[in-house]
Amino acid sequence: GSGKTTLLNIIGAIDYPTSGRVMVMDVPVGDYDESFRANFRLLNTGFVFQSYNLISTLTAIENVMFPMQLVDVPVAATRARASKLLEQVGLEERHDHLPYQLSAGEQQRVAIARAMANDPPLILADEPTANLDERSAEHIRRLLMEFNQLGKTVIVITHDSEITRRPGARVFTMKQGELKADV
Repeated sequence: GSGKTTLLNIIGAIDYPTSGRVMVMDVPVGDYDESFRANFRLLNTGFVFQSYNLISTLTAIENVMFPMQLVDVPVAATRARASKLLEQVGLEERHDHLPYQLSAGEQQRVAIARAMANDPPLILADEPTANLDERSAEHIRRLLMEFNQLGKTVIVITHDSEITRRPGARVFTMKQGELKADV
């Protein structure tokens, strides 16, 4: 209701701002056509959606491989990297499972592995722990923190106070379309 997801979509070059200019990595993303923006997203951002947005007909490993195939990474390298990412999120035994065969927490971990597929500098996560049990939610929190410690910028929209209490977290609130830093 306050514009949090819209802001995330603008930062991620999915949506255009209705006014003003948004700079992402020194690029005014709203000034470019959809082709440029799609390429910018593919190379610079990793999205983690609340609803996972996995491709239902692809296995876990194929879902993670998909973004790499869009940038012409060789198939052998794609499979190896996807396998490593699934191992990193604790799903090394679930490579060949379709989304419906995975729990909500497992689907979210596949989505996180997919977000990291092209090693983007920017991770955008919209309510990544919503609707997950506490064990799965904690796993997701740790993964996001690890990515941040690896030098990634991680922007999370959340109502999960455990994420906002993590060391080094900068917290902003958004009310009625206005973003404010918490002190």
